Amino acid sequence: MSEKIRVLLVDDHTLFRSGIKSLLQRNDDFEVVGEAGDGLEGIKRARSLKPDVTLLDLHMPGVSGLEAVKVIAEEMPEVSVLMLTVSEDAQDLVDALRAGASGYLLKNIETDALIDAIRRAAQGESVVSQQMTAKLIQGVRNPPKAEAGSGERDRFSPRERDILLSLAHGESNKEIARKLDLAESTVKIHVQNIFKKLNMSSRVQVALYAVEHGYAQTKHA
Repeated sequence: MSEKIRVLLVDDHTLFRSGIKSLLQRNDDFEVVGEAGDGLEGIKRARSLKPDVTLLDLHMPGVSGLEAVKVIAEEMPEVSVLMLTVSEDAQDLVDALRAGASGYLLKNIETDALIDAIRRAAQGESVVSQQMTAKLIQGVRNPPKAEAGSGERDRFSPRERDILLSLAHGESNKEIARKLDLAESTVKIHVQNIFKKLNMSSRVQVALYAVEHGYAQTKHA
């Protein structure tokens, strides 16, 4: 990668920030451009530094990570925000994604997986820890708001419905292409069409939509 991925670290535990910073600095394609110990300072640093990716803790004193991601996502949509938290609560996951987070990672994540997640986020992808993806698919402990009726389903072609199911499972374009035996470029076109139909710009938003409208429970032949 020709340009470094500029990362902002926001966490109220100094030792944890130091560990993540040391980890990232061992990779030539990362540059830690700033740190903050709470959500308010994180918002200020994001405004001034315009990082590519912000790693943001969820529960912090004062302004929480949830409040911070709302502001960052609204003011700076070009900044990808990855929640990095100990919380395995499904509602925390959904609240963060609805607020505009690009992903949700647990702090027990493996080093290589964290590095990969940050790289993917910098490229505009959405990343959710595997354990949390399972909770998302289970309808966040609640049944879907509405089963997709015939009128709703008519919005999408059968192939788009297949891809909606895959997006709900957090699969990448490459994984979808392999599973459905399609060219990755074809999958990308279908994904963009789904974005347009739903007036959404995030794979995470589409995944939430798919879960809430019953697509994640749908089985295709």
